[in-house]
Amino acid sequence: MRRLWLLFAQTVTVVLALYFVYTAVGRREQPAPVRVQQMGSVEHPAAMLEAGPSKPPQSAGGSYRAAAARAMPAVVNIITSKKPKRGKHPLLRDPFFKKFFGERDEDSDDESSLGSGVIVSAQGYILTNNHVVEAADEIEVVLADGRKAAAKLVGTDPETDLAVIKIALEKLPVIVLGQAEQAQVGDVVLAIGNPFGVGQTVTMGIISALGRNNLHINHFENFIQTDAAINFGNSGGALVDSSGNLLGINSAIYSQTGGSVGIGFAIPVTTAKSVMEAIIKSGHVVRGWIGVETQEITPELAASFDLTRESGAIIAGVVRNGPADKGGIKPGDILLSVDGKPVKDTTSMLNLIAQLAPGGKAKMTVLRKNRETTLDITVGKRPANAK
Repeated sequence: MRRLWLLFAQTVTVVLALYFVYTAVGRREQPAPVRVQQMGSVEHPAAMLEAGPSKPPQSAGGSYRAAAARAMPAVVNIITSKKPKRGKHPLLRDPFFKKFFGERDEDSDDESSLGSGVIVSAQGYILTNNHVVEAADEIEVVLADGRKAAAKLVGTDPETDLAVIKIALEKLPVIVLGQAEQAQVGDVVLAIGNPFGVGQTVTMGIISALGRNNLHINHFENFIQTDAAINFGNSGGALVDSSGNLLGINSAIYSQTGGSVGIGFAIPVTTAKSVMEAIIKSGHVVRGWIGVETQEITPELAASFDLTRESGAIIAGVVRNGPADKGGIKPGDILLSVDGKPVKDTTSMLNLIAQLAPGGKAKMTVLRKNRETTLDITVGKRPANAK
């Protein structure tokens, strides 16, 4: 009886083992069901097959590849070099010292720097910053397609930090000039240039502010401020809109570290275009000048002079025998308008007068002892390094 019970137990054990093996093998051979899960939804595999091929995903804000592709070919790298202005030390000419130090090649001490530029004409004209090409003995331009060419300096305008150079190559890509006056704070912009010499780079941001001035960077300031990353080497590069049209020439950054902190400045294309046309025409920019020193109207000054307005510019000084002096403007006058255009502050006054043609006459309204007076001023030519 005991033998029969053992035989029964062994048989049951074998049968259960075979069942477990069969079950395990059967489950391994059947593929697990596929589940594709997206954010907030679940789709059945069959439904996905019926829907056909899926489209590539897009970012929520879309892509700016078309704008970048349109503008990048017209943005160039600029390599400048200048030789140090020094002579060879007399001791280095002595044969005794040459024996120990050898011949010294002065050309090996050439200083080089990198920057960017924008091709704005099929004739080879390139806009860049004055500080990029200032005092350069040689200028080389490298295009996005790999072509290289020596460039000649057409002219500079230090007061706006702009310069025009020219290359002699055919089939040049030309950037499309945009409408900077229609730009608004919050518009998406792309900054294109050659930061730190790493190669052509595109960064994205928005327009943070318009009409920035009193930064004491240039004499004439009307900057577009952006948070698109701008670093050393981006100078002279392009700031373009979301369609790839040129809005400005990247010029400066505000930084205590030397790197981008999200405060960059570009010269509007309207200013760059007028400066470029003047340089191409005559090699320099001619601006109007009347010979005055001005001061901002502050709330404290308005209160002390019992002024009813805080717009305009106080005439703090007048150049003797200058246009303003000859026209009757006196220290203490408040300049209110130039040819009918209101003067908001000293910056707007400087810009309005600079736009006047030298030799012509302009009507200027001043406030003198709480009385408005209109004077005819014969505009002079702005001298170099004038304030």
